[in-house]
Amino acid sequence: MKKVWLAALTLMHLELSMTVVTAPICAYGKAGCHIPTLADLFDRVMQQSSRMHGISSDLHSDFEQFFFPRKNLLGKHKCHTYGILTPDDKENAQRLGREQLIAVILSLLEAWGDPLTQLHQSMSQDQNQDFNHHSYNKALQISDMVHELWEGVAIMAEKMKRLGVLDNTVGYMSPERVVPSSSFSFYKQGELNSMDHHDLLYCFRRDSNKVKNYLRILKCTILPGLDC
Repeated sequence: MKKVWLAALTLMHLELSMTVVTAPICAYGKAGCHIPTLADLFDRVMQQSSRMHGISSDLHSDFEQFFFPRKNLLGKHKCHTYGILTPDDKENAQRLGREQLIAVILSLLEAWGDPLTQLHQSMSQDQNQDFNHHSYNKALQISDMVHELWEGVAIMAEKMKRLGVLDNTVGYMSPERVVPSSSFSFYKQGELNSMDHHDLLYCFRRDSNKVKNYLRILKCTILPGLDC
């Protein structure tokens, strides 16, 4: 996955590829082109995060109904991202600076890249074909979406820097620096069972909800409007 500092190098290409469907794709400054505003970028990452959380919630619910009704049995320490310090409510999130909140969002998304890849690969090899043909497609979808959302948030952060909304010190902590290596062992062991699948889905549903809420809080801090 690209690091934040690389996002600036690909900003022009990616922003052009993210332009609205009705606008022509063309070079900066050409008449008739639409260059995404900060509000446009916020809307896109928020829509993506909401959709990603919705799919992850559906998949987690489907999984529990198919295998076992095992709800609310995991504590925060069981999720591999527990080492990433996250605000536990709206008030605490609002107290964080914009740079810190962006860093938390990027760190959470980065930390899920490998586990979700392992999840959908494991599901594709599972013998419960009645469930896993359906679930594999959703797992693959959220795996792709978390990479796309990371990239979209990184682009948005670069735009905010250029507009002076963020200072140039914004970054994120690599998951390897904030998540103990022992916490990754449950998905790096090679084979995952149904309980491992459930645990990953439980934790991702929780973290994807955090990302969705943090993005809304960030937008309302920077671009307050009627939807806040």
